Amino acid sequence: MLDIKALCVSAKQASYNLGGMAEDKKNKILTAIASSILSNKDYILAENKKDINNLIGKDNTFLDRLTLTESRIKTMSDGIMEIVKLPDPVGEIVEKWTTESGLEISKVRAPLGVIGVIYEARPNVTIDVAGLCIKTGNAVILRGGSDAINSNRALYNVMKDAIQSIGESSDFIQFVNDTDRSLTTAMLKQGDYIDVIIPRGGDKLKKLVLENATMPVIASSGGNCHIYVDSDADLDIASKVILNAKVQRPTVCNALEQLLINKDILPKAVPVLFAELEKAGVSIKCDKECAKYYKNVQLASEEDYYEEHLALLLTVKSVANVDEAIEHINTHSTGHSEGIISNNKDNINKFTTKVDSGCVYVNASTRFTDGFQFGFGAEIGISTQKLHARGPLGLKQLTSEKYIAVGNGTIRK
Repeated sequence: MLDIKALCVSAKQASYNLGGMAEDKKNKILTAIASSILSNKDYILAENKKDINNLIGKDNTFLDRLTLTESRIKTMSDGIMEIVKLPDPVGEIVEKWTTESGLEISKVRAPLGVIGVIYEARPNVTIDVAGLCIKTGNAVILRGGSDAINSNRALYNVMKDAIQSIGESSDFIQFVNDTDRSLTTAMLKQGDYIDVIIPRGGDKLKKLVLENATMPVIASSGGNCHIYVDSDADLDIASKVILNAKVQRPTVCNALEQLLINKDILPKAVPVLFAELEKAGVSIKCDKECAKYYKNVQLASEEDYYEEHLALLLTVKSVANVDEAIEHINTHSTGHSEGIISNNKDNINKFTTKVDSGCVYVNASTRFTDGFQFGFGAEIGISTQKLHARGPLGLKQLTSEKYIAVGNGTIRK
């Protein structure tokens, strides 16, 4: 079995060198990786095909997430180059002041150290995570799901070879090249060497990590995302936004799962919205009030309103007003992404202020909760907790802060 402690020790030792590495050298490493991804696309696709073949017939839920194409491989490479273009946050002075004793104190951004990432069947995460960690001076330990082991291994090998080809050690990227499930728990016990752990997956993974981790956790769990259609909403805008949020890519965490409609507009809103959703292949479960205005639906249970469907299935509920919508969302949401379709400024302000989620949208799709879309270049995950970061985790969110105090023989009296 893989020696997980030795792997973590190696990452910790490498983190000190990477943490002080100049930006131009880090960008050189990233550029080599981006180029190597493209030049090795046939190898990557061949290994990905093995994973696809292993999954077909067993569980097709994650097939879309698992599948790589030439276009997706190019997107991974482009994402690394976008990170190259972004300014290095390490060393950035956040604040600076002089104390009465004469100390000049600077609060500056610094790497977290070693980041462990445990993720499910999404090979692109391997590249996105590594790129962000290199840019921010963090060593990384990659623990992907067993369904994507061949894809993840191939991507790791491509990165490792690219780094070594320019004369650098690749020890700051470590890969758990073993599908034994006990290694996940073992990794979570390496608090002496891993500074923070990030789970990217469903509630079961999040629960496992939170119950076993001996280091700080940035929870990056699934998304039970909502959109509320207010009484004065523009139904053309509502239809366009809802379709995009639900249909464009239904298996991802920022896809719409729950739709709330103000009861005053049910007679006109339900036939329009449901017809468009049905045309797009979406199955609908709803409450009795909504079912009065559309035939081809099933009645929803209370449990359905807590579920992240990750499929062309939408749960719908009528609510009396924006206050009831907010209460429902704060009760059922995972704290990921929620939206309101409205032209009422007071209701919009109330919604954006009181909804307790990382990202809140006004007349826009929840599908924008993404590091690329937010201009971060890429993301390491979507944090659904409040410390130390929330929402898409880009470069700045992968740094901590430290204080540098400069004196001139200054002593405390």
